[in-house]
This record gives sequence, C-alpha cells and structure tokens, in this order.
Amino acid sequence: MNMQIIARGWLVYTLTGSTMDLAWVTLSFMLPSVLFSLYGGVLADRLSKRRVIMAAQGLNCAATLVMAAIIFSDAVTFWDFIWFGAFNGSILALSMPARQAFVPELLPDKLIFTAMALNTTGWNLSRIIGPAFAGLLIAWIAQGDKSSTLAVGSVYLVIAALYAISSLTMLLIDRPGKAQQRTSDGTWADMRDGLRYVREHPPVFALIVLSIIPFLFGMPLNTLLPAFNEDVLGGHADDLGFMISAMGMGAIVGSLIMATQGDLRRKGTWLVLSCMAWALVTSLFGLSTEKVWATLWIVAIGGLSAWNMSLNRGLIQMTVSHEMRGRIMSIDMMSHGLMPLGVFPISYVADHYGVGVALQTSGAIFLLLTLVCLAALPSVRRTALSRGEARLQTG
Repeated sequence: MNMQIIARGWLVYTLTGSTMDLAWVTLSFMLPSVLFSLYGGVLADRLSKRRVIMAAQGLNCAATLVMAAIIFSDAVTFWDFIWFGAFNGSILALSMPARQAFVPELLPDKLIFTAMALNTTGWNLSRIIGPAFAGLLIAWIAQGDKSSTLAVGSVYLVIAALYAISSLTMLLIDRPGKAQQRTSDGTWADMRDGLRYVREHPPVFALIVLSIIPFLFGMPLNTLLPAFNEDVLGGHADDLGFMISAMGMGAIVGSLIMATQGDLRRKGTWLVLSCMAWALVTSLFGLSTEKVWATLWIVAIGGLSAWNMSLNRGLIQMTVSHEMRGRIMSIDMMSHGLMPLGVFPISYVADHYGVGVALQTSGAIFLLLTLVCLAALPSVRRTALSRGEARLQTG
C-alpha cells in the first residue's frame, strides 16, 4: 500500500498535473470504507478472521497484476486508477475489521496497548521501506522520464508479490479467529446492533469522533504530498520517497514510545493533546519552503499521528465487548472513509491558492474542530478528563 502511494501519486500527477485528480483517486479508495465497512465488521464477527485476511490479500494480488499489465501496455489512464482504487478500497473495507479485531485474540488484555503500538510500528516500518524503495526504483528505471510506465509498472509487480507473501504468511498463525454464533435476525440486524452500541456507549462514541477529525484534516497531507514535494520543494520521485520514509521513521519512534506506555495515566487527556499537537505541526509543515524544515515537521507529524492512532485503537479495543469488537472496528473504519470530505476542500484550496496554504488551512481546521468537540460534546470532554480505562469504560 505504501509503495502504491508513491507509484500512483507520481503517475497520476504526471498524467493530469492536478491536485484535485489526486483527491479523486483518494476518494475512489476511501469511499468503499463508508459503503462496505459495516458488512466487513459482520464478517469479522461471524467468520474465521484468518480466512478473511488471506482471501483479501489474494484478491489484491490478482487485481494488482491486472493493473501492472495495463500500465506496461502504455494504455493506462486516470480512470484505471479510479477503478483499481475502488477495488482495493472495497477489499480493505471488508477485511480490515477482521485484522483489527484479531489482535486481542492473540494475547492477554494487559498487553493490548503494547500490541496495538507494535502493530502500528510494523505498519510504519513499511512506510519507510516501501516508499523509499518505490521512489528509488522509479528514479532508477525512469532515468528522469516522469511518464515512464515501465518504472511504475515494475513497482506494481513488486506490490503484487508482497500481497501474495502476505496472504501465505497468515498460514503461520495457528488461531483461526473466533467466529461468533450467528443470530437469526440476519446481517442488517447485526449492523444496526453495532451502531446502537456506539450510540449507547458515550466513551466509544467519543473515541470515534476523536478518530474522525484527524482523518478529515490530518490525513490530507498524505494526498497532497506529491504536489507539495514538486511544487514547493522542487523534489523528484526519490525525494518524495524520502519524505514519506521520514514520516514513517517518526511514526516508528512514536509507536515504540506508545508500546512502553501501557500503564500511562490519563490516556484520554493525552489523546486530545496529541490531536492538538498534530494539527499545529501540520500547519507548520505547510509553512515550510526548505527540505530541512519540511523533513523536521514531517517526522514530528509521523510520531504524533502514530502515537495518537495507537492510543485511540488501544482505548477502543479495551472499551468494547468481545462479541462487538469486529463491528465497532468497522464503524471506526467507516468513519475514516469520510476523509475525502476533508481532502476535497483542502485540494480546492491547493489548486487556487497553493498547496502550502492548503496544508496550513488543514492544520488550522483540525485544531479548531478538536477544540469545538471538546467544548460542545460531553462525551469527548469526559474522555479528555478520564483518569484511566476503568472510568472510561463506565462513561
């Protein structure tokens, strides 16, 4: 996935030269999260989680091979990235709740926060290796040709191989992932039960709100980074790979710190504070015009975002009951599919006023919304003032 961010962003921006087109491709990937995540949660609670994950990675492998063939044929268009993004997004929406809900079944509750942080560390390690390798591979094969389909197609072949390895690796896990007993009311009733659970448990609602805001106005940076790299910093594909890898390095540091903080007091307070810090640093990144400062701020963004997301995921895992875990994780993921609601207006600002101004605006809105929710939503305020998990669970 992280290699694909480089390859897709590089070729799409070369083909169209539009930040709005980058946003459309992001929408094609994120929209299925809104449409299919709830059903993915039902699958996670009703089927073997290991089988769901294996099937998802196998399908992604096949689709990536098809996309590689289209790119190699020199017939690739903007719309190919749209349908491929929609397919990838659908598979992710149907399988990610199983991935998230599987973690607590593999270890005791006291290690949940450490496990979520280490899980985030592994994901962020790929944010260093993947983008750097993809950027260097494109630069090496393309030799300065920005429209080289041979270079981008080669990256997609590597991605397909990694999907296959990922699927086969699941065979090494000796637990299938518990399947809950089916209810006679059916799938729609299971989905409604998940939504009702969030509504009736204010701490869970607050955690999901504090997850939505960063995805709306913290994550547009990922979409606009190819444009910022080229238009503001004057960078090339290898520079883009370096920037994303720097963000990943910061994220590894942040998640490893979280892994040592399983007994951290006032986790809700730290969650809100990390949202505010993330917002501020996003605006500072938008102000950067030199690679040194941009690298410094993007490392900080990586650390803060990883720390924030690990903390949020751990709190959710500890708060919800086991039989609802897949569906609650699917609701959390569905809320992430709302990210284009933030990406599109920020991309509009980028097209008309510059990508730097757009990122400054994104960080300012991020901070403002966090403060508004803290002031207006009692559940968020109680979460910020909570002293520990026990109080958080009782609301």
